[in-house]
Amino acid sequence: MRPFLSRCAIAFIVTVPVMGLSQTDPLNLALPTENDAIFRGDGAAFYQYIERDYQGEKSTPWEGGRYGFVRNPVETPSGIVYTRFHEGIDIKPLQRDASGEPLDPVRAIAAGTVVHTNLVAGFSNYGKYVVVEHRWDGCNYYSLYAHLSAITAHVGQRVQQRDQLGVMGHTGEGLNQARAHVHLELNLMLSRKFEAWYDFFSRNDPNHHGLYNGINLMGIDIARLYLELRKRPSLTIPEFLSEEETFYRVLVPASKNFDLVRFYPWMLARKTEGQPASWEISFNQVGVPLKIEPSGKHVGGPELSYLKKSGADPSYLTRGQVAGRGEGAHLTEKGKQLMRLLIYPD
Repeated sequence: MRPFLSRCAIAFIVTVPVMGLSQTDPLNLALPTENDAIFRGDGAAFYQYIERDYQGEKSTPWEGGRYGFVRNPVETPSGIVYTRFHEGIDIKPLQRDASGEPLDPVRAIAAGTVVHTNLVAGFSNYGKYVVVEHRWDGCNYYSLYAHLSAITAHVGQRVQQRDQLGVMGHTGEGLNQARAHVHLELNLMLSRKFEAWYDFFSRNDPNHHGLYNGINLMGIDIARLYLELRKRPSLTIPEFLSEEETFYRVLVPASKNFDLVRFYPWMLARKTEGQPASWEISFNQVGVPLKIEPSGKHVGGPELSYLKKSGADPSYLTRGQVAGRGEGAHLTEKGKQLMRLLIYPD
């Protein structure tokens, strides 16, 4: 078997010549600020707390700043389930001025190119944010730095690891000075057709961010990746994601517009001669695509083909993408709409 590097680099560069022509860099991540408490196991010192009011009881759990289903608890017959997915990590400041404003510089976690800066806080729940494109193992990945008070980088700028991108802040919906932080994500991109898809389904809500809208960027568990890289410095993202559990699978019609297999050909489990009838995509619980397999089944649109058994309502566990149980399990309209993005405009 060829290593991930050569397989991904050759396929990606040949099939998608308009993207990702930068050099390939090793996967070597730095933290975006000087706060390194995550490596000491001190979550309270690393993650910014959230404000929670659950059944009349107010609290400020730092766990709400972690990646994953960490927010909006709901009581179910199976116990309390956290239903809101947090796609990145919220890192608290180490420095504040006399008035309480954060001063921490926010820096690139790795070498790359700045591909988007949102300078108008009101255009996004992320507030002012920056996206940097990185190239590892021949494929493109995207780090996102949100809630900045100021942005010091510009689109097209080539940055090295630890170059400053901006200053930590509290821009964006629902934040205040006390909860200032940088929200950090590391993402896969879903589709180059995102803007057309978004315009079709969200006519009344303009997209100010092009391809770098958060809907088109699927965040992986960057906190776990940081910790695993400390133990396994040679770890790659394909290897990291291969360790994730498949929670559900979806069949989508075969399409010439299926960018995901071209962006990340390492997801393709096996080669196929010619065009298959459909593609079966494996997702982890939060919706990160893990594996793509050709299928001989003809489908007229996105169709759920597998769902892991669980005690709680699957709509709580899949960001509302899947509902029902047993033979009645199915993609919701929200789930179908997102799956259509992968093959849009088919």
